Amino acid sequence: MSVWFVTGSSRGLGAEITRVALAAGHQVVATARSAESVSRQFPDAGDALLAVPLDVTDQSQIEAAVNAAVQRFGRIDVLVNNAGSGLLAAVEEADADAIRAVYETNVFGVLAVQRAVLPVLRRQRSGHVINIGAIAGFVSFAGWGVYASTKFAVEGFTEALHAELAPLGVHVTIVEPGFFRTDFLDPSSLATGVHVIDDYAATSGAMRDAVPGINHAQPGDPVKGAKAIVEMAAAAEPPLRLQLGSDTVQAFEAKLAGVKKEMDAWRHVAVTTDHD
Repeated sequence: MSVWFVTGSSRGLGAEITRVALAAGHQVVATARSAESVSRQFPDAGDALLAVPLDVTDQSQIEAAVNAAVQRFGRIDVLVNNAGSGLLAAVEEADADAIRAVYETNVFGVLAVQRAVLPVLRRQRSGHVINIGAIAGFVSFAGWGVYASTKFAVEGFTEALHAELAPLGVHVTIVEPGFFRTDFLDPSSLATGVHVIDDYAATSGAMRDAVPGINHAQPGDPVKGAKAIVEMAAAAEPPLRLQLGSDTVQAFEAKLAGVKKEMDAWRHVAVTTDHD
């Protein structure tokens, strides 16, 4: 039995991870902006669940949540940084305030929660950090540039964190889901650019127009995704990266092949820039 600390637990993938972890016999510190919304999701969890209010952009709430977890259960074994938000706009359309807002949650919030939890894992010389990335953390799309940049950032520091914590007995994984049937594309999770530029109608504009038809028809099943994450966390040697969804696999394979093709085409230039 492990102690899980999950952000963004009131809905979507975070709620399903909490549900699957509880069903597997784990204890879960389930956090969200409203602790009551978490408690309503899991009325029969009993003492195995600790619902804690947590806005990942609020340092005092982060510290209070981690302290409450350790006080209640004595340890933290698995940290799941799941809380996040989206921004759909062409890069030029996204204004500074919208960009800062999505970075505060998706990048600085994840880093802040990690900084609060990692001393616990290092003292234990055990544990697992699971950062929820996205298909857009490896492959960017028109209309998703700013959001993708936040997930690219998570990829970068998670990869470094993996190297830094491995000697201390702490595992690190970035989960890369594709489009899952959650409420991520609802207005409650996804902001859209308020400044629409006609020149992008065929690219980011087309993506913006397509989202209502995609919403709640995504191919990924969050229940199956949560089950895969909880099972992966039990592995003796969990992966650095875990792709979820056939759309992610296809997109990643296409990008890797494209990068290889372009690198081969321009290798003759690349190798000329070293000192003689």
